[in-house]
Amino acid sequence: MRELIFQEDAGQRLDKYLQKYLKLAPKSFLYRMLRKKNIVLNGKKADGSERLKQGDVIRLYLSDATVDKFREEQRTYPVWPDLEIVYEDRQVLLVNKPAGMLSQKAAPGDISLNEYLVGYLLESGQVTRETLEGFTPSVCNRLDRNTSGLVVGAKTLGAAQEMGRLFKERRAGKYYLALVRGQITRKDRIRGWLVRDRKKNKVMVSREPREEGAFIETAYEPLAVSEKMTLLKVELITGKTHQIRSHLAGIGHPLAGDGKYGDSAFNRYFRERYGLSSQFLHSWKLKFPEMSVPFEALSKRTVIARPPELFRKILQAEGLEVKE
Repeated sequence: MRELIFQEDAGQRLDKYLQKYLKLAPKSFLYRMLRKKNIVLNGKKADGSERLKQGDVIRLYLSDATVDKFREEQRTYPVWPDLEIVYEDRQVLLVNKPAGMLSQKAAPGDISLNEYLVGYLLESGQVTRETLEGFTPSVCNRLDRNTSGLVVGAKTLGAAQEMGRLFKERRAGKYYLALVRGQITRKDRIRGWLVRDRKKNKVMVSREPREEGAFIETAYEPLAVSEKMTLLKVELITGKTHQIRSHLAGIGHPLAGDGKYGDSAFNRYFRERYGLSSQFLHSWKLKFPEMSVPFEALSKRTVIARPPELFRKILQAEGLEVKE
């Protein structure tokens, strides 16, 4: 017999919790064990639809061999000493992700920001291996691997749900710094339809409605302009894959360093002069709306992530430092 005491946020279904704890067990097995009372909740028969609350006791009347057979091998959560946390409270933390790091795993063997977040929370004692059975903290917004900047991590199930709603309903302002080719002297808001080519992992933007396309909207404002380039503040109104990169390239202003959508000569200049090997795009600011308990600390707060040192060096050398 194995006894589990639920210690996470209330509201998670029993069957979903069991599926996380016994990840290799077929759903049919779990429901059969519930029907036969081999798995009980607070000493009573359960069907799996029950909403758990802190302190609930789940007993598994199963042999250790059976439990071990269905348990996933314990995951590794490394600690990254250079993790740059720019904001943290009891519900969330905001990290300045470096370019080159995955937000989430792309393959089973990957180590991503997700794993580093959990490693930090384990080391700091904010979660334990036991509490991870109920909910695993995770990132709530993803950036391309080679885009740096702000990523929100949820420490609790409630935070993951609230941040998910916030981004889905577009209630948070998301602002990026982008260095582009050419002069842009006025702010604008552009719209289009984004069509994905999954085989090439690339998108194209149409100015006309496309049945297979997703509507996109991007706003931008010049912060500094030189003869050959412009530093933009870009507001991501819709949030689609490669939206900023493809949308700006589509209007003739590709990002510096963007090998997929950029200009080869423009990229070569930055690679040879500064060693820039990926797109000059940084998730700079997040503006939160008015929020209630337990997220009151974020209410109407603006969180800013400093651009990478290389970006700051380029802006200074090109006379394009941020003036806001």
